[in-house]
Amino acid sequence: MLAQGSIVNACAIIGGALLGMIIKGRLSERFGVIIKQALGLSTVIIGLSGTLSSIFKVSYDGKLESNYIMTMIIFLVIGSVIGEAINIEEKLNRLAEFIQKKIPGSGSNFSAGFVSATLLFCVGAMAIVGSLEEGLTGNANTLYAKSILDCISSIIFSATMGIGVLFSSVAVFLYQGSITLLAEFIEPMLTAEVINQMSLVGNVLILGIGINLLEIRSIKVANMLPAIIIPIVYYLIRIWIG
Repeated sequence: MLAQGSIVNACAIIGGALLGMIIKGRLSERFGVIIKQALGLSTVIIGLSGTLSSIFKVSYDGKLESNYIMTMIIFLVIGSVIGEAINIEEKLNRLAEFIQKKIPGSGSNFSAGFVSATLLFCVGAMAIVGSLEEGLTGNANTLYAKSILDCISSIIFSATMGIGVLFSSVAVFLYQGSITLLAEFIEPMLTAEVINQMSLVGNVLILGIGINLLEIRSIKVANMLPAIIIPIVYYLIRIWIG
């Protein structure tokens, strides 16, 4: 079945979100706050560890070497400018508000839950690599493993941020399913270097999501999403220049 991994992933998010909604009704506000803070800290650590592991490598002589720092900055800046011009964040929020109006009693946190969960579930390396792996080899094991992690995360997210998390499953299915279906066509562009750079940018965005969850500062992570595909464009330009 095409995009079976993405289907399982979306169902796992729905199941986790529904369970989280049951828990939400039994949580007092102060417990919801501390759980959200714990989730924010965990997200920061995941993003930070992924970023550092992508940048720093130990060479054969035991020295610590850094990679992709300048290109990461360039990708993030260019991607952010494109995303800001399109205003992806506003469009996502408008979509969330539209859905919220159709669901009575969905709560004021609907938009925050939808956007935060959608970004977290989509920008990680497992979403990209797993979808490509299924499209190229038919092996969806990476997405199955991601489904378990996303299910757990969706329980916690929906327990603190409401039913908006459930609707992120649609975005995850469309995003990952599209990559799976297009994998055969974009395979020649996806060298190990390109995938590493895409994963690096994704981890930086995960770090931004964690900062948002902790309410340290409001970062327009959604407007930075185009940065994830800039490494592919950069690779094509290098090939064209020769």
